Amino acid sequence: MTDTAVEKTLAVLEALADHTRITDIARVTGLPKSTVHRLLQTMVDRGFATPTADGYLTGPRVLALAGKVLRPVDTVERARPFLRSLQESTGCTVHLAVLYGDELVYVDKIEANKPYRMASRLGMSLPAHGTAIGKAVLASLTPAELDAFLGRTGLQGRTPKTITSGPRLKAQLARVRRSRFALDDEENEVGVRCVGAAVRDHAGVVIGGLSASSLAMEHSLPELIALGPRVLRAADEVSAALGWL
Repeated sequence: MTDTAVEKTLAVLEALADHTRITDIARVTGLPKSTVHRLLQTMVDRGFATPTADGYLTGPRVLALAGKVLRPVDTVERARPFLRSLQESTGCTVHLAVLYGDELVYVDKIEANKPYRMASRLGMSLPAHGTAIGKAVLASLTPAELDAFLGRTGLQGRTPKTITSGPRLKAQLARVRRSRFALDDEENEVGVRCVGAAVRDHAGVVIGGLSASSLAMEHSLPELIALGPRVLRAADEVSAALGWL
């Protein structure tokens, strides 16, 4: 890519922070609409932009990259008060993750006041089908989108409890749609249980989710289910802070 092409791409990415429509981005960058459209399509393919009904938004990969260096200031700062409140009310370690491709990436984490620390870290990616946040996200997909996801990923197992069957996963996602929160019963990491719910952006698009995690010996599955409504409420509060009405 030439220096000029890089400058054009960066100009469009910078404009995307304040504008969603191609016409507006073309106006502030001085680039032809055809060029803006082409660059945005490339950004969508790479996860740096997300298409919506009205245009484009900054994509989840921007947050994923930021999470490896420093906390993404917008989403994380808006979400953090609710994450902290959830951590204090549950005593669990709380995570915020955003969707990138078929995986999720941790962008914030508040540790429980325990003598141990969870193995998760900012910037770490995790499979969607074996985590509470991931299942909450997958439950938002249409049947066709979910089938495409299953075809791409193959549902690889990470622990003996990971769901590797498409029909089993679909049955569980049906329950997630009813309750609006999901469970991870030692499916991603042996000895760790989580309950999670999806987070939406201002357009109502599911961009990731949050979860409360603890050691399996500290919270039984029924106890974790009892925390579900509290986790769901926190996720809805984060979504509202991001502009979702």
